[in-house]
Amino acid sequence: MAGHPKRLAAGAEDQPQRRCIASGAVKDKQALLRFVIDPQGQVVPDIGGRLPGRGIWVSANRQMLKKACEKNLFARAARAQVTVSADLVERVEGLLVRRCLDRIGMARRAGQAVSGYEKVSEWLRAGRGGVLLAAADGAPGARAKMRAAGPDVPVVDVFCADELGMTAGRERTVHLVIAPGKLALGVRRDAARLSGFRNDDAQATHPGKP
Repeated sequence: MAGHPKRLAAGAEDQPQRRCIASGAVKDKQALLRFVIDPQGQVVPDIGGRLPGRGIWVSANRQMLKKACEKNLFARAARAQVTVSADLVERVEGLLVRRCLDRIGMARRAGQAVSGYEKVSEWLRAGRGGVLLAAADGAPGARAKMRAAGPDVPVVDVFCADELGMTAGRERTVHLVIAPGKLALGVRRDAARLSGFRNDDAQATHPGKP
């Protein structure tokens, strides 16, 4: 039944799991999106997983969320009449983007992130990279050189340069690196969920790896 917790097998990372109402697959919570039903019967996305109420879980994937909306699966899971807004899929993508960019902004303000080709290259070569943010619309050659500077650093490329630039009040940012730690891990996990809403060329590699 949707929402009932499961655990990974012994020996694996102890990560709570939930069942996707669209696919039926049981996955780690970090690979899913949580929704709740508000007192007015509206389906509300709970990206941070903190809202009160019984959670309804959907894979972090555009097609799975569209299926849940179109086939009335939220009502079935809630066992009640619910209202699903016509723009729910787009709203969820926007919330995921905002959550990631907020984390990146926090890392910048804390001195845990730098941008620009030279600074990012320096951090990567010094082993100070926890995650590399590479703009999806950046020049392929420059992106390849940056990855070569930190071959073991996980790469997230679900954002365009304009989006990354927003985290520092700039027009565009093509390269950005975050130091290892909770903020870097949070960006990787949220970007992995966002990748399910963006085109197949945009991927978050090694999502969730400590």
